[in-house]
Amino acid sequence: MSLLIFSLLYLEPGDVARNLLGTRPVNAQTLAQIRAEYHLNEPFLAQYWTWLTQAVHGNFGISVQSGQAVAGEITSRLALTLEIVGFALLLSVALGVPAGVLAGLRHGRGTDRGVVGVGVVFASAPAFALGLLMLYLFASDLAWFPVYGTGTGVAGRLYHLALPALTLALGLGGFILKITRAAVIREVDQDYVTFARSRGLANIQVLGLILRNACLPVITSLGLTVAYLFGSTLLVEQVFSLPGLGSLLDGAVLFKDVPVVQALTLLMAAAIAVTALLVDLAYLALDPRLRHEMAAS
Repeated sequence: MSLLIFSLLYLEPGDVARNLLGTRPVNAQTLAQIRAEYHLNEPFLAQYWTWLTQAVHGNFGISVQSGQAVAGEITSRLALTLEIVGFALLLSVALGVPAGVLAGLRHGRGTDRGVVGVGVVFASAPAFALGLLMLYLFASDLAWFPVYGTGTGVAGRLYHLALPALTLALGLGGFILKITRAAVIREVDQDYVTFARSRGLANIQVLGLILRNACLPVITSLGLTVAYLFGSTLLVEQVFSLPGLGSLLDGAVLFKDVPVVQALTLLMAAAIAVTALLVDLAYLALDPRLRHEMAAS
């Protein structure tokens, strides 16, 4: 991934040395000094090798745009992005899972079609377009939420991040709704449900059995949502003018700030990989059949 991103940035039009000089007078000597300082006069593979040898030792270099250490640039913005992602994930589960259970239990009825229709609309809407609609409706027109800013304190933070998180959660909630609905429909037709009902178990007890088995594919699908959230958060942060990793990545790509783009890309890839691992471990903890198979082997 690092080689792919490095190659794309290398092929991107523009000159980092000229970007650094801005509107100041440009001469060949100044350009040569800047290119030598940032190894821009070296061949492509040599530039990549220089970056890689530093990265494997934990040194992701200096930002070309700001002159600050890349690690510090990311650390200063990471908390805000993680807060938005975590808040959005909680909201999407709170919205998508109950709606999916309701649609699954009412399969084929008007309630099912209505809930699925709403979910498809939100899942299909681009995050940036939905964010603009949210800003216009709830921030500008109704003035229920602030237009921009991050707030202070826990309550202020939640208040300012509620609209960006809800923007992400609506799209993600539609995806979780569809997964939950399909899982519930599959479990409702299983023999153990018929047996439980024939034994006279209460509806709430039968529902508990259904949800316990239906949650496994839902939890597995949550690993995919991390990639969606990180990708969509970058756009949503731009819409709501939030100083998170999204705005940092946007400026770095436009400026051809290779160290920043490389570090952010690897950070997101690592987050997705760790999430996938945690999902697999959760699946193992929740499904006794897998533990039994592992013990037997």
